[in-house]
Amino acid sequence: AGYQQLYYPVSIRVSSWFLCCSSLLCCRLTGLDVNHRRSSRPLCSSLSLCPVLSRYLFALQIKHDLACGRLTCNDSSAALLVSHIIQSEIGDFEESQSRQHLLNNSYIPDQMALMDKIMEFHSNNGGQTPAESDYQLLEVVCRLELYGVRLHPAKDREGSKLSLAVAHTGVLVFQGHTKINAFNWSNVRKLSFKRKRFLIKLRPNLNSSYQDTLEFLMGSRDCCKVFWKICVEYHAFFSLFEEPKARPKPVLFTRGSSFRFSGRTQKQVIDYVKDSEFKKIPLFYFPSQRFPTDKAYFIAKELLTTERTYLKDLEVVTVVRDSVGKDEAVPDSLKSTIFTNFAPLYRFQSVFLREVEQRLALWEGCSNAHIKGDYQRIGDVMLKHLQGLKPLTAHLQKHSEALVELEKACRGSPRLEVLVRDFELQKVCYIPLNVFILRPLHRLMHYKQILERLCKHYPPAHVDFRDCRAALADVSEVVSQLHGSMIKMENFQKLLELMKDLIGIDNLVTPGREFLRLGCLSKLSGKGLQQRMFFLFNDVLLYTSRGMTATNQFKVHGQLPLYGMTIRESEDEWGVPHAFTLVGQRQSVVVAASSVLLLISSGFTVGSNFPGCYSVYLGSNRFLNFPESLTEDSCAEAESEDDLMASRTSLERQAPHRGNTTVHVCWHRNTSVSMVDFSVAVENQLSGNLLRKFKNSNGWQKLWVVFTNFSLFFYKTHEDDYPLASLPLLGYSVTIPTESENIHKDYVFKLHFKSHVYYFRSESEYNFDRYSTILYIWYCVP
Repeated sequence: AGYQQLYYPVSIRVSSWFLCCSSLLCCRLTGLDVNHRRSSRPLCSSLSLCPVLSRYLFALQIKHDLACGRLTCNDSSAALLVSHIIQSEIGDFEESQSRQHLLNNSYIPDQMALMDKIMEFHSNNGGQTPAESDYQLLEVVCRLELYGVRLHPAKDREGSKLSLAVAHTGVLVFQGHTKINAFNWSNVRKLSFKRKRFLIKLRPNLNSSYQDTLEFLMGSRDCCKVFWKICVEYHAFFSLFEEPKARPKPVLFTRGSSFRFSGRTQKQVIDYVKDSEFKKIPLFYFPSQRFPTDKAYFIAKELLTTERTYLKDLEVVTVVRDSVGKDEAVPDSLKSTIFTNFAPLYRFQSVFLREVEQRLALWEGCSNAHIKGDYQRIGDVMLKHLQGLKPLTAHLQKHSEALVELEKACRGSPRLEVLVRDFELQKVCYIPLNVFILRPLHRLMHYKQILERLCKHYPPAHVDFRDCRAALADVSEVVSQLHGSMIKMENFQKLLELMKDLIGIDNLVTPGREFLRLGCLSKLSGKGLQQRMFFLFNDVLLYTSRGMTATNQFKVHGQLPLYGMTIRESEDEWGVPHAFTLVGQRQSVVVAASSVLLLISSGFTVGSNFPGCYSVYLGSNRFLNFPESLTEDSCAEAESEDDLMASRTSLERQAPHRGNTTVHVCWHRNTSVSMVDFSVAVENQLSGNLLRKFKNSNGWQKLWVVFTNFSLFFYKTHEDDYPLASLPLLGYSVTIPTESENIHKDYVFKLHFKSHVYYFRSESEYNFDRYSTILYIWYCVP
């Protein structure tokens, strides 16, 4: 009790100890920010005698002092302290987990510079329990000179700036962070203050050169009085054998402060603990809530949430069947490839979703030990589903054919073209229709990823491991069979999507053509540098400008065949930073990027013809890759995020749209995206509840969020048919909020682009890791 007190700030410059923890708090505190603090430093020799609860409270205070920068120590000591803290929170060292935990949590200022040293120390803490880690933390802290020391600004008689501090040994004097003097309690005769002057009267000592009375000038009378009170408390607690008796109050006049130390001294506390057989309060350490022990539950929860979105996407195709499929303009071949194949798949997935929901409901409500092994698992449900899905593999292979049939039918029937375009203008069609058609192929990859995470999480002896491994083998076999056609169809779908955004080119979809990258560069012309959108394929490079038309399509200005193209550095020639010339057989174009001139990718050969010039030889699978983007300072301002909700069609656009296609987002954000990025985006899709907060608002809004196609789509609940709004993420950066942003919530990540700032809060550590990792690595371009 002598070491712990409640603390509240009196003013900006003055703090006051408020209440001893052994006292009874009878009044109601309103409008006060009260914190737990150490009132004094425990002796290292008595550390092993401290109850576990006391050591835990000290460890919490040390963690707070480290984060606030109050505990002064060198880098090695700081890294060692943090290593014991994370050992207590997440257990033994595992590199990826430890690194991710340090990225998500800040324990010391400038933590990134010490991350490797922290992880090195953490690897040496294996086997320590949380209680042992707290003990080791205190062991390290006790060896620090400035532990338990709070510096109070002061000046000596000559006006030199100093700092005073009080410790269990006496009053300390610091210059900066260096101790230059110490006055032991045994040598101090009296402590007093007069206005701003703090006075220390020493006992006579013939061998000492100090004056009888030392004087220090502090910032104000209140500061001086607070420091004097702390000195009185420290001196009485550590030096006296028993509590000083209260003096009788004078009848008429009072002189000096009436403040006196009250409470037991350290010796009295130690004697009481030794002599009394009071019941010690047990303290049980639990793993940190940020790292749930049952990770399998959250993986199964991800399966449930993404399955709900998948079934909604299949419903979109059934809506197409009801609104378009009955029209006479729809050929029988299209009906057989799309609508006939999707009906049995939708029914099959509906049954699977109900089974997953039932299993998760039992898992969440499971409290009886005898049914724990039966319901806290998901592998058996997935194995049954994937074995039943095998007979439908032939239908899945026809989904790629459906894409070709739909495009062929639309080109042959103007009426069908109008019907499909009108459907894609509906809110329910929040992504391109041909992406919905390919969703069953994408879902198989998601099953594979979920099962891989489960198998990695489970030990071989776990009851669910065998079923998960068998299910993983089944889905891997199906994915390998469909992998080749999936890659071809993703490229074909992307060519169809780009065709609707371009005018001035008639033969974009040709056999053998592969899309590689699109992005913004500046083209040098007679009017200077002008922003242009470039489209790179394996055989040709297109450069375009955004047309001022109702459709906002991009007009093709030139086509540069890649065969025989050379690239010449032109920065000195034109006086433009990062400029280079694309020299084709018939035309040359001077362009400029923000940083790197040429991003060399694997799959092609670069050979030098003459100084400063590079020749690119391309075969059927060789391609050129260009710089990512220009700087944000030179790009046009993005449209309102909620306005970026537009139709997308595999046909040529003839109706106005609001332009949230990937091409338009890249144009506004002045960034680029490659086919590899599209493939990764397909593999990494998430659904679930998130809480959203705007930059200038105080409240959090709970939303159902679907993360796909480089965008976040917001729904009120998972049962809604269409999103309320969307947020395209290309160009956004993802970070963790700082203390100055006053979020004060767990599992929060921040998305920001220029003046657009959004905060999102996850409901679990697992979901937070999934969102922040995928956003940071794949989707957000800083």
